[in-house]
Amino acid sequence: MAGRMPLGRESEELLRAIIRRPSERTTREIVGLSREVRDWNALLDVAEAHRIAPMLYVRLKELAIPLAAEVQDRLKNLYERNALHSLMNAAELIALLRAFDGAAIEAMPFKGVVLGASVYHDLAMRSAGDLDVLIHYRDLLRATALLATRGYELKTLVKPDGTPEAQDYFEYHFERPSDGIVLEVRWRLELTQPRFRRNLGMDWVWPYRRTTELAGAQVPDIQPEILLLVLCMHASKHVWSRLIWICDVVQLLRSEPSLNWRAAIEQARKTGLWRALALGVLLAHHVADADVPEPILRRFRADRTANKLALHIQKNLFIAPGSTPSSRIPYNIQLLGIHDRLALLGSLQFLKPNERDRAVIHLPEPLHALYYLIRPYRILRDRSAR
Repeated sequence: MAGRMPLGRESEELLRAIIRRPSERTTREIVGLSREVRDWNALLDVAEAHRIAPMLYVRLKELAIPLAAEVQDRLKNLYERNALHSLMNAAELIALLRAFDGAAIEAMPFKGVVLGASVYHDLAMRSAGDLDVLIHYRDLLRATALLATRGYELKTLVKPDGTPEAQDYFEYHFERPSDGIVLEVRWRLELTQPRFRRNLGMDWVWPYRRTTELAGAQVPDIQPEILLLVLCMHASKHVWSRLIWICDVVQLLRSEPSLNWRAAIEQARKTGLWRALALGVLLAHHVADADVPEPILRRFRADRTANKLALHIQKNLFIAPGSTPSSRIPYNIQLLGIHDRLALLGSLQFLKPNERDRAVIHLPEPLHALYYLIRPYRILRDRSAR
């Protein structure tokens, strides 16, 4: 990704300062660091790749940071383009949710504009991205038919019965040619090893719903303790390779000072997301000084694996995003606690070939049994598999 291009120390520190809580100290840092930036175009490339260009624009504008005209124009253009995208997404999401409700299809939007409204309190502050909606699997075919009437085209390969062609695939990718809106409909949220992981979907998040105001409409949203786990799960799956995912956790903790940490930790243990939660909170604190109660920090720091991963990701966020520390244990297994690791080994599910193994080499169907030999080799070769 573009975030791999080298940046000067001052540019890296400026991007980190941008996502911190506004304060006199942060203001001094931003003002001082902005004067030292040597290549603003490179900085904007990285900010765009890490999806924090809108926040960069707002922070610099609030502080009246002087910029060259071409830099100011580019940054303003990125912000305005994202603001328009956010408004389009918000309007379409509201219409979609009403259509789903009319068809008696329960739907939970997450990330994107809903997060912008509930956590950032400003749609334009967060990169809009795609629309993400979670539904029950039982409603998938009806939802697909409904979306077709709204001009969406299903891009995911499916079998004649309408189920995904790829094994262990839990989302449908839709695109609407008329306006370019992209919609991901999911029925399961997974961290890693989806054949082994618990089935975390609507049955998990729907009981913990609340409502959020989005562009004047009330839409379903996830309560903060569960939302924190969803954010940490998603970002951990992608090895926290974008600064926006750390920023999401920072903003959530800032917007929910009375967060029930006991409930969040209890849910994390129950759902196998303890290490993902620890990793996300440590990164939010290390990178952006997020306010976390000291007893909670001590608890997470005591997890040596989470601490090691957090330090590596923080250090390599701009020079090698998505990389993991060298280890004999693959990253996706490191995310699991000891009990889950033992359960995974006992189930032998980790030896079952998947699409990544089949991508190594294409074998005719009579030779598919050989994928059981290819998989161990592929896992050993790709220790940071995710």
